[in-house]
Formats: sequence, C-alpha cells, structure tokens
Amino acid sequence: MIKTSRKIKILVVDDSDVILNLFKEIFGSNSYEVITCSDGLEGIQKAAEEKPDIIFLDLMMPNFDGIKMLQVKKVLKDIQDIPTVVISANTARPNVLAAIEAGADKVVSKPLQKSVILKYVEELINEKDKKPAAVLKANSNDETVGIQSKLVTFFLNTYPAKKKTIQQAIKTKNEESLKMIIHEFKGAGGTIGYPEITEISKEIEAREMKSATDWIFVEFKCNKLFQIIDNIK
Repeated sequence: MIKTSRKIKILVVDDSDVILNLFKEIFGSNSYEVITCSDGLEGIQKAAEEKPDIIFLDLMMPNFDGIKMLQVKKVLKDIQDIPTVVISANTARPNVLAAIEAGADKVVSKPLQKSVILKYVEELINEKDKKPAAVLKANSNDETVGIQSKLVTFFLNTYPAKKKTIQQAIKTKNEESLKMIIHEFKGAGGTIGYPEITEISKEIEAREMKSATDWIFVEFKCNKLFQIIDNIK
C-alpha cells in the first residue's frame, strides 16, 4: 500500500456488479476510498464531484461507453488530468491504441489480478506525487483465493434474479434486456474463475436475433449457462 498522509480516492466505472465488488474488496482491504458507478455519463459526473486520484474504467458498456467517457473527460479542465486505467476483456492492439488515443494512461486486461491493479495504482500515484516507486507486497495465494471466493458468493447471490430476467427476455424476445445481463455475465465469468461463462456469453452477445432459429440458439446457449452456474458450489 502507498504510504501517504491522505486517503487515496479511486473511482471505478463498470456495468458489472461483480467487477465493482472486486474493486471494493481490493481497495477496501488497502484502506483506499472507493467510489463506483455503472455508466460513463455518471462516471463523468462523479469524477467532477469527487475529484478522484485515479479512475478505473470499463471500455465496453451499454449506452455511454468507456471511449466516450475518455473523450469527454479529455476536454473538461477540472478532470482531464486524472490518471485513467481502462479495463478491457479485449486487449488486442487496435483496442489498446484506441483507448490510449482517447486518453487512457494504462490498459489492464480481464480477468483482473489484484497485484496488477495495485501496481498500477502505485505507479500512477507516485508519478502524480513525483515520488519514487515503492515496493509492493506480493499477494499470498490464500488472499487471492479468499477474494475470489467472496466474488463467487456475490455472483451466486445476484444470479437468481438475473436468471429470471434472461428467461423472461427469451419468452418476450426482448433482445436489449437479454444482452444487458449477458454482457454482465461475460465480464463476470473470468473474474470469478469460470471462463466458460465468458465464452458462452460472447457467443450469445454476438448473435443477431432476427429469426425464430436465432432465438432457439440463444435459448440453448442460455440453458448451457444456467447448467454451469447452477453447478457452482
């Protein structure tokens, strides 16, 4: 943890409640103040109000996404200099370049690792305060397992309501409602240690639901998702 006389304030903008919970676990245990929101527009408002030391920002969000938030942040004098770390499941070169060009200072890939996140915070705060980099304490395996266990529990607690939403969306053929939850599952899968959830979610999210056949495919894939999640202990 960084040695400083003031409390480090971190804003996390991500539409996945599992990811937000992960950051609360990581930063809460390190005595940082954590502010969260789930939309880029709200992120701009929170950044202006709270003046965080660092922003962690998901690249892919419905409505007002990470790139849009970076572009707006870049022209607002009060917040344009706040270091920003982009969170992305896709760290292919074009995505990274797009994020950096829009104003990101660093890009971190999913699934997220506590040691990497704390390292980036350390580097950016030391750079901001013009201090030499400190040595970070490595995570123990027990600590990593403990955090992941809490995330799995959180995910499973919120899952029944989301399962019902998916089933209702399939029944009414509501593509927007379905994809909103599937997008959350896509981000959460790798984070809780089940990359197969992410992979199936990607297949569903990429499907254009223009016919009855497409909805049959989606229902089949969603049932596979339910089987995997229902078997998580």
